[in-house]
Amino acid sequence: MQEHLMAKVFESVMGEDSHKALDKTGVKPLYAVHANLSASELVAEALERQEGVLSEDGALAVYTGEHTGRSAKDKFIVDEPATRDQVWWSAINQKMAPDHFTRLTDTVRGYLAGQELFTQDLYAGADPAHRIRVRVVTTNAWHAQFARNMFIRPPVEDLADFVPDYVILHAPDLALDAESYNLRSSTAVVLSFEQKLIVIAGTQYAGEIKKSIFTVMNWLLPPKGVLPMHCSANIDAKGESALFFGLSGTGKTTLSSDRNRPLIGDDEHGWSDEGVFNFEGGCYAKVIRLNQEAEPDIWNASHRFGVVLENVTVGPRGKLDLDDSSRTENTRSCYPTDFIPNAVASGQGGKPRHVLMLTADAFGVLPPVSKLTPDQAMYHFLSGYTARIAGTEKGLGNEPEATFSACFGAPFLPRSPAVYGQLLRDRLAKGNVSCWLVNTGWTGGAYGTGKRMSLAHTRAILAAVLEDRLNDAECEVEPYFGLHIPKQVAGVPADILNPEHAWADKAAYAQQANKLVDLFKQNAEGFSGGLSPELLKAGIGAAVS
Repeated sequence: MQEHLMAKVFESVMGEDSHKALDKTGVKPLYAVHANLSASELVAEALERQEGVLSEDGALAVYTGEHTGRSAKDKFIVDEPATRDQVWWSAINQKMAPDHFTRLTDTVRGYLAGQELFTQDLYAGADPAHRIRVRVVTTNAWHAQFARNMFIRPPVEDLADFVPDYVILHAPDLALDAESYNLRSSTAVVLSFEQKLIVIAGTQYAGEIKKSIFTVMNWLLPPKGVLPMHCSANIDAKGESALFFGLSGTGKTTLSSDRNRPLIGDDEHGWSDEGVFNFEGGCYAKVIRLNQEAEPDIWNASHRFGVVLENVTVGPRGKLDLDDSSRTENTRSCYPTDFIPNAVASGQGGKPRHVLMLTADAFGVLPPVSKLTPDQAMYHFLSGYTARIAGTEKGLGNEPEATFSACFGAPFLPRSPAVYGQLLRDRLAKGNVSCWLVNTGWTGGAYGTGKRMSLAHTRAILAAVLEDRLNDAECEVEPYFGLHIPKQVAGVPADILNPEHAWADKAAYAQQANKLVDLFKQNAEGFSGGLSPELLKAGIGAAVS
């Protein structure tokens, strides 16, 4: 390996260009620095370095080792005077003392200086008014390709004078000594808003790169009156946007990929006075058991050169096995947004006309669609509910497990959820926006006895919502959450619209509904982000009045 590094110590690399590529990073390189390589160059480097293998379609498949998802308990924010009073300190945002961070960054910079490096200069934020410049420094070609896919690639002419606003120092193979830096483990994901620096070490999982910048955008935009959102977005022929909030597994990426509605983006957006804009230039789709017929755009995007596949099994002759979950249920495909045929090239859309909050309710209680009042929309936004089931995550039993994540993205909120909730309230009040709760989970029974909502039925529901066919629909109000359920939706059997009607055992349904209400109550009792008595009444008042 040392000979390989020495062979790449070129005179030009060690000169001015090398130092410019690492400007504002604090890293003083000893070996080659590969700045802003193309996709073909990065894939070639990754294969030469045996970082991954090619599928038969040319996708680069990599294995992330021990970490197949985010290391949420290893995330820290530096406790600095200028930002201390604005951070939402919690189990999500743990404090790191400045002196520990200084020692950590010194260690990581020293480590990176002794490695062959790959840098990428990229944008986050499709709207130039709210854009930041990001420099990623990593030791792996495939991580550089991931970042290149995931963020917005500047025009070549912008790279000559590129000066980063934020720097990511990425050392995935560096196992840290936890005691030296007051860490929980050998892994660390640390953000300094004052120094505009992110340090990631001890994890190969590339999602940490993506989500660290999302956290930065969640920090920077609220003071500007812009709502950062963990949602996908698409637009109609008039340019009006629809937003799809939802946690992993609820269908956020799948449902926003619609041949009839151009895609703005699949995961992270801002909502300003001008409209909606994507933070990213790529998609990060969950592909376990991906079905070509049901999700052709994501399937096709994942089967081509330039894609990075995380923890997807590659069989003989490079054939992908998307059904294999032996490494993780969290298999991922990272591809540029323009791999989707009707993606919006600008990454921007008009003001939202519809907001859809997706949940995969494994208790089988929530209706497949219900119209929300403004207060109910706030309640469900701040609750951020879905359910996990056995088989999707280690350690889960046979019963569904309720998951609540404020604003459908609590792990990425550096400020109090109340800040984002108030921004949503303001945005909803300014426009004629309809809000809907859509359950993509179970019907006719809980997980194990009921069945998963049909994707065809969910798509029919979305079509009715987005075409304004349900705005004045006759509704009935269910007694547990006070949700307004349309009595008819074209293409959807009437007996599943009201979940109680879909259950053969009505007493069992009532028991499950009361159980879910109690779980919402427990979440509200432990919530510090702004669930006021008025919002509680709007959300579960029907069950307690």
